[in-house]
Amino acid sequence: MAYDVIVLGLGAMGSAATQHLAERGKRVLGIEQFTRAHDQGSSHGGSRMIRQAYFESPDYIPLVLRAYELWRKIERDIGTDLLRITGGLNIGSRDGELVRHTIAAAERHSIPFEVLERREVSERFPVVAPLRDDVAVYETNAGYLFPEECIRAQLGLASRTGAEFHFEEMVLSWNAMGDGVEVRTSKDTYVAGHLVITVGPWANAALQGIFPLRVTRQVMAWIQPTTGVTPFMPDRFPVFLCEDPEGGYPGYGFPAMDGPAGGLKTAIHGSDVTCTPETVDREIHEADLRGIIDQLKVRMPALEGEVVRAKTCLYTMTPDEHFVIGKHPEFSSCSVACGFSGHRFKFASVVGEILADLAIDGSTAHPIGLFAPGRFVA
Repeated sequence: MAYDVIVLGLGAMGSAATQHLAERGKRVLGIEQFTRAHDQGSSHGGSRMIRQAYFESPDYIPLVLRAYELWRKIERDIGTDLLRITGGLNIGSRDGELVRHTIAAAERHSIPFEVLERREVSERFPVVAPLRDDVAVYETNAGYLFPEECIRAQLGLASRTGAEFHFEEMVLSWNAMGDGVEVRTSKDTYVAGHLVITVGPWANAALQGIFPLRVTRQVMAWIQPTTGVTPFMPDRFPVFLCEDPEGGYPGYGFPAMDGPAGGLKTAIHGSDVTCTPETVDREIHEADLRGIIDQLKVRMPALEGEVVRAKTCLYTMTPDEHFVIGKHPEFSSCSVACGFSGHRFKFASVVGEILADLAIDGSTAHPIGLFAPGRFVA
């Protein structure tokens, strides 16, 4: 059987692409080497932050606003909550990049926010002890998504409208041929008019290294605060980003969404530990946990607590930390979405829409110039 589109990788982006393609009446095959909503890549861990005042670049904001709309539509279509608004707190020095760029992005796109002085931060969130030069940007509409449930929801909607899925099937090779593509797997060979590659940290192998992608090992730790979780519950405490006082990668975290036994999920947004999906060290070490606790306890002393659990995940970094989304530089019958640099999950719903546009129409009305694959190809 020939398909209209084959999607390789069914994590956040691949599941979204299959949903949008199937809902537009296309014959879609999605292929995934692992099980549904697996924990081997970058789309697991129970929560992913979503925010609108995007300090990385204001160019992301039209896309994230559309992503909010699409997540809410999926919730209505399946009758399940996927996105919870808690507010978001970005803490750092007044002149630091985190604070300055968040304010600039919010002002440019009229995103609701407040600037809280040091005393105001402690009054509103007593478990936070800002540093002497700190201020905080409080974003009203920030919150978190449930990533595994989001993926299951997108796959479910795609299946409902006719998509076919093959899980636990390894892709061995793909080839562009004429006006279509051929995909050879461990089980069979398939042909389609278009190929969408959304394989996360496996992109280097799938794309034969055409983009300068660097995979890094990340650690997420769930910490039981010394105060107990009550002051950190989602109805009292926001998602947060904290500038590193030492100038390193920022720390971030979530409220106690899993209740008294679950702790707070925390992490450092960035790592210098490079790896591949095959060589990553998935064992958790004391140094991993100390690095997270020591940075975050400076402003949240209650996080000097017991680690309930911890887990690794993978970032796939581009040199400029912006995404790669567009047509393959050599083959018009192939679209790619990769290099999401640790801040992409919130965009999955709209990236799926973009990938469907590219596969069907060859272009998209969404502003994706920042993500052009050609910027890395000589």
